[in-house]
Amino acid sequence: MPNEFLNEYEPLLIKEIRDTPRLKFPNKSLLLAACAACIGGTFQYGYNVSVINAPTEYVQTFINQTWRERYQADISEHVLTLCWSTIVSIFTIGGLIGASIGGTLSVKLGRKGTLLTNNIFALLAALLMGISYSVGVFELLIIGRLVCGINAGIGICVQPLYLGEIAPTALRGAMGMFTSIFITGGILTGQVIGLRQLLGGEEYWPILLSTTCIPAILQLAILPWFPESPRYLLIDKGDNERCKKALKQLHGVADCDGEWDDIEKEKNNLLGFEAMKPWDLFADRSVRWQLLSIILLGAAQQLNGINAIYFYADYVFKRSGIPSEKIPYVTVGTGACECLTALTCGMLIECLGRKILITGGYTLMSICCILFTLTLTFQDASPVVPYLSMACVFAFILSFGLGPGGVTNILTTELFTQNARPAAYMIAGSVNWLSFFFVGLVFPFMVIGLQQYCFMFFLVICFMVATYIFCVIPETKNKTFLEIQTEFKSSSNGKAVSVDGAGANLLSTSI
Repeated sequence: MPNEFLNEYEPLLIKEIRDTPRLKFPNKSLLLAACAACIGGTFQYGYNVSVINAPTEYVQTFINQTWRERYQADISEHVLTLCWSTIVSIFTIGGLIGASIGGTLSVKLGRKGTLLTNNIFALLAALLMGISYSVGVFELLIIGRLVCGINAGIGICVQPLYLGEIAPTALRGAMGMFTSIFITGGILTGQVIGLRQLLGGEEYWPILLSTTCIPAILQLAILPWFPESPRYLLIDKGDNERCKKALKQLHGVADCDGEWDDIEKEKNNLLGFEAMKPWDLFADRSVRWQLLSIILLGAAQQLNGINAIYFYADYVFKRSGIPSEKIPYVTVGTGACECLTALTCGMLIECLGRKILITGGYTLMSICCILFTLTLTFQDASPVVPYLSMACVFAFILSFGLGPGGVTNILTTELFTQNARPAAYMIAGSVNWLSFFFVGLVFPFMVIGLQQYCFMFFLVICFMVATYIFCVIPETKNKTFLEIQTEFKSSSNGKAVSVDGAGANLLSTSI
């Protein structure tokens, strides 16, 4: 009987094994192209978010010194605070400007062309911030940070677009995780270089702020050796030869035919359609659920409490008995923790899928919000409680890196087809930067008003987003962009089915 069973089902088992997608690894050219795109893209974003923290005291001293030389009087505390907060927060205004033009540039100049052109902003920012001290003009720091933000806004908009379009379907999730890995790598690098033993000393802070030119120079030296996005070349430009050449270089001769067929199907499906503008996307009812999804995910990425955790980290570390001079090293540990989690997520995403990771990440963050509120409330109840708070800090960062930190940008790539994708990134990027600015503006007042109970607000955000993802967003692993689009349409149509006595009627829904 067992032999008969095997004889009957062996051909089916062999076929099933053959058809099951195997774990693939990117070839060297694809890997290097991704790294070259990221080093001048989202690495710059992470680096410039963290590197500004180290020279806070020295920059404020420089502002006061410059003010005294100009007006023969010390600057008032309020004006000094305003100048410093402007230097820090204007980065988000620049990011919003960059995100709003990044999609348009990616259509006109191409994905690779936009990334290379974007380095002009990084080099200009490095020059302005580097000479600010020697010429005695602190306003150059404000302009430099604005330009830095434009560079980061364009990079975080266009670089994930490039990665999503050069990656084969089976590796799209893992390649998309490069965005998160390089953001966290940039944050960690900024924390390490900002230590007093390196460039965090008083005499080195202008050099520290001008080091943003190094990733730009590296990208200008490496990225030109790799091709433009094959999807852009074929669908947007209609250049068959360059598309085939790009696919062979990025995927190898053996694997390029399948990707060519996939791109050609998408091109045929989009015949007669031009690249959409953001307002076109808002008017298109066929992508309303995808659009709502990326808006919610983009806002939640900043409003989920990760910034609050970093804000409270110093307080928690001090209460845990860590000496003040050692706290910068523990902070580096939090950056390393997030970077390690992003790497782990990159290895798991093609096995577990996007939906499990991002839903699980937000669920774990919800639990951490409850635990962190309790431990902060009862800090003095026992000597052990501060250490529990410290464990909550690391657990929250791990949960964020496991899903929301990395998967959000991948979903923005996967939920839209070629003609809508740049506009989708412009909208998602703008929402992300506006939320970033909102958190920076409102969060200090939330802390004053609610204290540790502000995490109840973040609990509601995390829980609602986890529920929305579970109910609305389909799994996108190992699916082509057209398959994902079709699944979204069928699922949204399913939501609009109403059953009455005569049968099922398809209703038109709008949001």
